[in-house]
Amino acid sequence: MDRFFKLKQSGTTVRTEIMAGLTTFMTMAYILAVNPDTLYAFGRTGMDWYAVFLATAIAAGIFTIAMGVFVNFPVALAPGMGLNAYFASVVLSSAATDKPFTWQMGLTAVFISGIIFIILTVTKVRQMLLVAIPDSLKHAITVGIGLFITIIGLKNSGLLTVGVETLNNVEKGKYTELLSFETIFHLGSLENPTVQLTIIGLVIIAILMVLDVPGAILFGILGTTVIAMLMGEVNFDVLTGDKTPWVPDLGQLQFMAFDWDGIIHTGIISVVVTFTFVELFDTFGTLVGTANRAGFMKNAEEGRKRVGKAMFVDAVGVGGGAMLGTSTITAYVESAAGVAQGGRTGLTSVTTGVCFLLSLFLAPVVALIPGSATAAALIVVGVLMMQSVKEIDFQDMVLAIPSFLTITFMPFTYNIANGISFGIFSYVVLACVSNVAGKKKYSIHWLMWILAVLIVLRYVFVGSQG
Repeated sequence: MDRFFKLKQSGTTVRTEIMAGLTTFMTMAYILAVNPDTLYAFGRTGMDWYAVFLATAIAAGIFTIAMGVFVNFPVALAPGMGLNAYFASVVLSSAATDKPFTWQMGLTAVFISGIIFIILTVTKVRQMLLVAIPDSLKHAITVGIGLFITIIGLKNSGLLTVGVETLNNVEKGKYTELLSFETIFHLGSLENPTVQLTIIGLVIIAILMVLDVPGAILFGILGTTVIAMLMGEVNFDVLTGDKTPWVPDLGQLQFMAFDWDGIIHTGIISVVVTFTFVELFDTFGTLVGTANRAGFMKNAEEGRKRVGKAMFVDAVGVGGGAMLGTSTITAYVESAAGVAQGGRTGLTSVTTGVCFLLSLFLAPVVALIPGSATAAALIVVGVLMMQSVKEIDFQDMVLAIPSFLTITFMPFTYNIANGISFGIFSYVVLACVSNVAGKKKYSIHWLMWILAVLIVLRYVFVGSQG
């Protein structure tokens, strides 16, 4: 292992790497419960909970090990938060339309985005795109997704309800028509056990994070589950192994469940673009940030080569995850926890990947976890992603306004693509106005012009619901 992973050269040991790998696993193991719950969506998407659990564990295990073996990089991969929420929202929002977008079509769209990713990575266009987008917009995308995830957690828990209020004869008859407000947010009933458990979960996770406990989110989920058991809010029938067997039943895996015929008659362009676009920045930030933390970027050329290889594994993971039956696979920022524990080589990733594969034998235990516990985790993940807001220059209106639109349009229109679209288009317009007026000069990459035109065409010809 020393020769293969270059342990001495990296100034580390087998013990340190294994401990770092376990730390990374503990900080991101919550995805084993959160991802199936998100894609299953209480049975509304049509996906099978156990099948998604299998896909999550297998995909995370295989591609994290691949990252360690082929790149020698201490970064773990798993289905990405935000992208899985977007996946579920697209399926659910189109369910009542004339052209429902099924989960099979969603997996097909993810697979297509994976192929695009591989092409972009091999041709190095991926790196060019990263240069084109202003840093403030990149950080705004992260923040917006964080708020998007938070709203999902709040809605799933019942902490947030969306009421419909109708006002008639407003201002003494000045307006005689009925005014319907369908997006008024309300605090959910605190008498609801699910709401109570979510609040308890938030408190537990928050305290653990303040105390810098590794794996705070995971331990918070487990602690909330124990309390839910004491409150009688847990279904112990899952322990029988009927629907969630103790021995992995790979026959239930939704392998290659693509619907090529269906997507021909359904508009998937914006979905594919969104998966590709969001994953592009999410992975880049994670890989570069982790590489900097581990000291790989001290040698810029070597660092870029390693990050480039990592991007290729990540790109293959996107398509591979879709084949297994889950939403987009991406590099996890929680990998930084393992690096902080001394992880410097791919042995850290291999350790994390093995833990994910071993978790296949714990499906009934994961199935015990109530939705309130995972909802609390979603809200806290939103807090972590919100940290990127400090990197946005809100004193510069050319950067502030597009960033603000990006951040707010994602959660309030319940669509990640809308946030990215309005952010890019407004930046191109405002930067152009500033340049023409002789104010501060802003760089507008030629790819930004192309993206702006595509965004306009998308809303003109596909519509706001496409």
